[in-house]
Amino acid sequence: MFSEVASSSPLLRNLNPEQLAAVTLPNTHALILAGAGSGKTRVLTTRIAWLLQTGQVSPGGILAVTFTNKAAKEMMVRLSSMLPVNVRGMWIGTFHGLCNRFLRAHYKLANLPSTFQILDTQDQLSAIKRLCKQFNIDDERFPPKQLMWFIAGCKEDGQRAKDVVVRDEETRKKAEIYALYEEQCQREGVVDFGELMLRSYELLRDNAPVREHYQRRFRHILIDEFQDTNKLQYAWIKMLAGQGDAAAAGTHAMPGGSVVAVGDDDQSIYAFRGARVGNMADFVREFDVQQQIKLERNYRSFGNILDSANELISHNSKRLGKNLRTEAGPGEPVRVFEATSDFAEAQWFVDEVRQLVRDGTERKEIALLYRSNAQSRVMETALFNNAIPYRVYGGLRFFERAEIKHALAYLRLMDNPHDDTSFMRIVNFPPRGIGMRSIEQLQDVARAAGCSLHDAVSAVSGKAGTNLGAFVAKLDVLREQTPGLSLREIIELVLQHSGLEEHYKLDKEGQDRLENLGELVNAAESFVSLEGFGRDAVALPIDELGVALRQSPASQGLDPSAPLGNELLPELLAPNQETGETLSPLAAFLTHAALESGDNQAQAGQDAVQLMTVHSSKGLEFDCVFISGLEDGIFPHENSLSDAGGIEEERRLMYVAITRARKRLYLTHSQTRMLHGQTRYNLKSRFFDELPEAALKWITPKNRGFAQAYGGNSGTWGASNSGAGGARGDWAAAAFASRKPVGETFANPVVPPQRNAPAHGLKTGMEVFHAKFGEGRVMMLEGSGDDARAQINFTRHGVKWLALSVAKLTVV
Repeated sequence: MFSEVASSSPLLRNLNPEQLAAVTLPNTHALILAGAGSGKTRVLTTRIAWLLQTGQVSPGGILAVTFTNKAAKEMMVRLSSMLPVNVRGMWIGTFHGLCNRFLRAHYKLANLPSTFQILDTQDQLSAIKRLCKQFNIDDERFPPKQLMWFIAGCKEDGQRAKDVVVRDEETRKKAEIYALYEEQCQREGVVDFGELMLRSYELLRDNAPVREHYQRRFRHILIDEFQDTNKLQYAWIKMLAGQGDAAAAGTHAMPGGSVVAVGDDDQSIYAFRGARVGNMADFVREFDVQQQIKLERNYRSFGNILDSANELISHNSKRLGKNLRTEAGPGEPVRVFEATSDFAEAQWFVDEVRQLVRDGTERKEIALLYRSNAQSRVMETALFNNAIPYRVYGGLRFFERAEIKHALAYLRLMDNPHDDTSFMRIVNFPPRGIGMRSIEQLQDVARAAGCSLHDAVSAVSGKAGTNLGAFVAKLDVLREQTPGLSLREIIELVLQHSGLEEHYKLDKEGQDRLENLGELVNAAESFVSLEGFGRDAVALPIDELGVALRQSPASQGLDPSAPLGNELLPELLAPNQETGETLSPLAAFLTHAALESGDNQAQAGQDAVQLMTVHSSKGLEFDCVFISGLEDGIFPHENSLSDAGGIEEERRLMYVAITRARKRLYLTHSQTRMLHGQTRYNLKSRFFDELPEAALKWITPKNRGFAQAYGGNSGTWGASNSGAGGARGDWAAAAFASRKPVGETFANPVVPPQRNAPAHGLKTGMEVFHAKFGEGRVMMLEGSGDDARAQINFTRHGVKWLALSVAKLTVV
């Protein structure tokens, strides 16, 4: 039968049997389980075109719901190319877009002005702040962001302020604020995103003629990404299909209509946004779905990749169940690499990227996926140091993220209180009651006196002067607490006492930002090690360093009468290779952060390696995919380890990550990783035990010892790889060993090079590698022992003189 249908319509040619069955479904409710890479968008679009071409429905009788505007536009473009129809008049769009269209048509019934405006998230937050100010609501007890999330959560559950179940005084107060917010929005003629959905739902529920009109009109309802729907969105769909609350009250579904839901319960990864994977099972039960079609043929990946995905996800319970398959053959095995440290993992990734590019792979077809944003920092540094262009997809590079820039602004003011740019960034962050009027007053005083904003604070009077004075006093107290502290300790002090940590702890989505702030501590710890400072080097600026040293010379191991400046030991101060000046660890780190945030950013259209979280990767595909940080506590995330539902969500996330790869898939984990400035010893992810051994290739021996991990004494990774990989493996292992981890020890540890070793082994003309400056050629050597230095011409950074007792150089 299907072959006859296919031959009768050009639309249906080249569809596989499952796709053909989905496209030509009879007029009944159905669920299409569409696996990753199975041609879901093609099936949805072709079904709409087939319904129109066969005369089963007019363009106005179809409602197609997508989750992104991009998907809706793509669907309309494809339809326009298939059929000579005007797609602009069709109801194809996102939930919010369609609800906006519905309310514009029925604004009077919805009790809205014809010109009602939509509040985006920032506008909504501003509106709540105005409300709090007007009614003297304590914004410390009820932070505006928390109120916004409370209101959004209530609306997603279909609750008005009067419907909120009051269990305690705090909930009662929030419900009162919710009611005041509703009155304010109604008075101003504005709606937020949640209101678009809720008011549309209520209008359908409470107005029988309108509801019946749309039930008669939309004979075919198609919903994409059904696994990502929340409670209210599903209720809205049921109302249009006659399965909602009104049906229970005596209204029945209009005969002849159909709802076709398309989704993949194995790719439901947005529970934190309110997505409810259980909606798929509820749909099957409540709509009495008799037609379930599984799109299992994958057109994206090779067999070993799909076998890994299938085996992994089979460990989840309550699945609707499907298995991806391909006719492309098994392809290459899934490569597994175990590193000794996060540094070694990053350097191996860089080496592998170089080899892939040499073999003809475009950089834009190489993707690095990680569980949380904080993991990108080490990888970004490795790519930056090796001059490999990269782009952070769907987010900002590490040193450009707002929370990092806030923390760095505090550190810059510790180093230089006259930095007006940093002062302006954090003078009211976290919020401390300093408004624009106060800042303008301060700027006027500073301009008249010809001084910095910091110095002008004492001349500002009134409430503005009091609040500004309190801010400057906080900075002064922080600065007074820093003498004798290392860079890591100063950053930890700033994060705690600036209020940044507390601010993000109260943020519903602040966990990611807190992890990034913790990674800033790691960045500092790595920096002082790689730049030749001692791990506990005093981080004060030079002019204050002398005071600190003379106050406690013995603690630094120095003669109190020793001169300060360029004569200080390298552990305390390091030469700036650009100018010859001596920088403190704090100043050097701030310079490093500024340079790294502003360089190596891929330009639009440039061939660049793609970095992203797994969540951001959904819907994308690449020839080569690296999934990094596969350790328990990282992936799966530590927040999920005590909850079965959480582990299943993490497993779905891993399934999404695996199925992004077309040709090559790499899985990497590390024996040690720096977290919050401390070296942690990690167990490899439990997900490795759920992958098929036949599909895997262990690049490093499975369950081997520490020394063999990456450039160890017995059996280095570099021995089996051509080029510079082995040498850089030795560098990475040495860099890790130099961090002096505490606790567990391993057999045959890698011995780092001694910084006082007189025999550096370098010769003129040798190719060398430096962690910061990359590859270079030795031009000249002079001195011996601790005084030995080399002139090196670096490909990217030019000619530099490096002290060999400080610089970590590896012969390539």
